[in-house]
Order: sequence, then C-alpha cells, then structure tokens
Amino acid sequence: MFILLLGAPGAGKGTQGQILAQRLGLPKITTGDLLRAAVKASTPLGRDAKSYMDKGQLVPDAVILGLIKDELAKPEAAQGAILDGFPRTAPQAEMVDRTLAERGGRLTHILLLDVAEDELVRRITGRAGVEGRSDDAPDTIRTRLQVYQRDTAPLIAHYAPRGNVHRVPAVGSIEGIATEIERIIGR
Repeated sequence: MFILLLGAPGAGKGTQGQILAQRLGLPKITTGDLLRAAVKASTPLGRDAKSYMDKGQLVPDAVILGLIKDELAKPEAAQGAILDGFPRTAPQAEMVDRTLAERGGRLTHILLLDVAEDELVRRITGRAGVEGRSDDAPDTIRTRLQVYQRDTAPLIAHYAPRGNVHRVPAVGSIEGIATEIERIIGR
C-alpha cells in the first residue's frame, strides 16, 4: 500500500503520516526530513538544498529524485510506504509512478489534507517558534504557500482521473483527522 499525502505547508502531513506509518507498519518517506538531515549534516546536497529552503522555494527535482528512489528501494518499503512531501510537481509525480510501477506497485490512496490559508499561517508561525525551522520564518511563509498553489496543487488534477484522491478536512483534533483517514483507506 503506497499512500501519498498532499497538502500545503502546515496542513499536518508530517503528523498524520507518522500516525499512518505506525498504524500500518510502513515507512514514512519524507523529503523534508531527508533534506533537513542533509542540511544539518552540511553535506553538499544539504548546503545546496538549504539555499532553496531558506527562500521558501522548492528544492529542484535533481537534488531529491535520487534520495526518493533510494528510499523506495529499501527492503522496508517493499510492501508500501507513506509518501509525505513528494511528489510536489507533475514531473516528480511521473517519476514516482514509474518507480512504483517498476516494483509492481502504484499509489493506492492520495490524501489531500485540506486547510484554509489563515489556519496554515497560524500553524506554521506557531511551529516556527517550537522547531526553529528556517523555512518557517514569517517572510517565507507566504512564498511557500504561493509555491504550493502554483506547483503542487495541480497534482490533484493529475491524480483525479484515478479515482483514488480523497479530500480530508484537516482541521480539528489530530485524532479526529486520523480517524477520518482510517475510514477513507479502510485500515
């Protein structure tokens, strides 16, 4: 079972992805975590990624495609994975489709965590103080939301014909949202 979590920054993809991964016993593949680890370790990839992240921009495909393929090739992803933060663009979506097809898999559920922009800004501003993420700085929040609308939101149209895109109202309690996701995927 391969599940893709879509949603704007602050929509709760990380939180709900972790809950799903634990409940289903699947790895959670998070480009944000992979990239932040590379930034923290100050690897060449990390330094390159940081220059984009600090401006609120998406890290280019070339920087992250290899990371994702490596994660999907790991034995723990053989039965599925929770994809959080990737793909973000149509070319990335096509790469994920090809990579999964090569392994005899496909995206079984695409969950769009739907949250109003004002709530997203409130959440991101709040977590910036707690987590200290440079990409949560006030001057980058609006840019990140604009980038999401421009580059990521069109993925909904890309996946819609498959009939497995589900809008999840991602407001309310974490447990309530997790229960709705469980209802949607049937597990």
